[in-house]
Amino acid sequence: MEIEARLAAMGLALPPSVLPPVGVELPFSFVRLHEGIAYISGHGPQHVDGSLAGPFGKLGADVTIEVGYAAAQAVGLSMLGSLKRALGDLDRVTHWLRLHGMVNCAPDFAQQPSVINGCSHLILALYGAERGAHARSAVGMASLPFNMCVEIEAAVAYQ
Repeated sequence: MEIEARLAAMGLALPPSVLPPVGVELPFSFVRLHEGIAYISGHGPQHVDGSLAGPFGKLGADVTIEVGYAAAQAVGLSMLGSLKRALGDLDRVTHWLRLHGMVNCAPDFAQQPSVINGCSHLILALYGAERGAHARSAVGMASLPFNMCVEIEAAVAYQ
């Protein structure tokens, strides 16, 4: 339980399974395990009860880079929570392979990498430079589901 000990030392906790908004159907797996790769569906930030958390809105209009960075870190915690439920133990992750970060942003906003760094820095702090190193995209979107400011998906290797 090395990774969970690091989370606790950082004062961070994993949220429970996501509670979708009323009337919303999510007919997919949050984590799909296949031949040693865990494919993690797009996640947003969550409250401690599992409901979707803000901030809501667009970077560069409604949300600052600093607040977006914190939201991306919260998305990392959401993904880790789903990954723990799928694997049973976060220490089973051998390598983070890829993050695909999507930022809900105003048309002239160009700091998507600075926002998604919130998730990348969390993964590197928990897993270190070797296991936590990952390929990454950080792209701007005209909108995201439920007006979330950040959504991230990932792939990890596990044993």
